[in-house]
Amino acid sequence: MSASKKNVPPGEKLELYEKLVATQPEVERRGDSVPYTSLNGNMFSYLHASGAMALRLPGGEREKFLAKYKTKLFEAYGVVQKEYVTVPDALLENTSELKHYFAVSYEYAKSLKPKPTKKRK
Repeated sequence: MSASKKNVPPGEKLELYEKLVATQPEVERRGDSVPYTSLNGNMFSYLHASGAMALRLPGGEREKFLAKYKTKLFEAYGVVQKEYVTVPDALLENTSELKHYFAVSYEYAKSLKPKPTKKRK
């Protein structure tokens, strides 16, 4: 994947994201231009074209994460995504610390009501 492609996350960020996803062997990374993870039709993490990572966390964990890492709710295309936190770059580089939150996000996704998926024909 070329870093010069428009709307594709930078290669080094993509590598870090893939390393994180690999910490949960049962989770499959999806998406080409927007890499993401989902369970039962509910997305719980993704890598924006800017290279910023969004992670879906439950209420209590979300507030703790925002305070601990002095970050904010994820904003994309002018919309604040209420359940997603912005993962700071330094934390994305620290897989051993971030994998705890990725696991929490995965567990949260398990608790969400399944959504019907749209299959391409």
